[in-house]
Formats: sequence, structure tokens, C-alpha cells
Amino acid sequence: MARISGIDIPKEKKVPYSLCYIHGIGFTTAKEICKIAKIDLDKRVKDLSDSQVSSVREAIASLDIRVEGERRTEVSMNIKRKRDIGCYQGLRHRRGLPVNGQRTKTNSRTRKGKRRTIGLGKKVVV
Repeated sequence: MARISGIDIPKEKKVPYSLCYIHGIGFTTAKEICKIAKIDLDKRVKDLSDSQVSSVREAIASLDIRVEGERRTEVSMNIKRKRDIGCYQGLRHRRGLPVNGQRTKTNSRTRKGKRRTIGLGKKVVV
């Protein structure tokens, strides 16, 4: 199993798909990394030699992209900044609601969590 940027990427998958397991690298960037490192897109990670793995590491460094811890820190700082200035997106983050304009009457269970039924309680007899 190849270890790149502190992540063990899956060895049975093709290289571009495996690189997507690194936070901050999507499929398009992964293909670009393979092109820079001169690795065939159909090649599997288990078939890579040590020199090819090191060329992938160098390609990631040469693209000057933030990956893993640095990327996670950047995202969390952006969210914290929006929460502090009190913009709309910051308020949505603070309340745990969808940020990008999705509907909330139905759906959005991922952000809102498990449904909590609010009943009427006991009927009061006067």
C-alpha cells in the first residue's frame, strides 16, 4: 500500500481514483498529477514502483496545492471566520442547517439530525 501525504491510498484501484482519497485532491487534479508524474491513468497503485510513487509525491508538491491537515485547517478557519462575522452562511453553520440554499421543509436530515416530534402534550380539561 502506497503512503502519500500521510494517507494509505488503496492499492487495488487505478492511480487517479486512489489519489482522490487524499483530502484536497479531486479527480481532475489527480489526472493532472498523473500527467506530471508520467504515469499511465490505467495503471493500478500496486503496480507502481517506488520511484513512481516518489514522482507522484513530487508532482503534488510541484502543483503547490494544500492537502490533508493544511487543507482541513484552511476550511475550518474559513467556517470560523464566517461564523465570527455573522454573515448568512456563518449563521447557517452556527444553527447546523444547510448552507447553500437547499430546502429545509423536507430533506436536509444530514444537517438537521434525527427528527424530533413536537407533540401537543396532555389535553387540559377546564
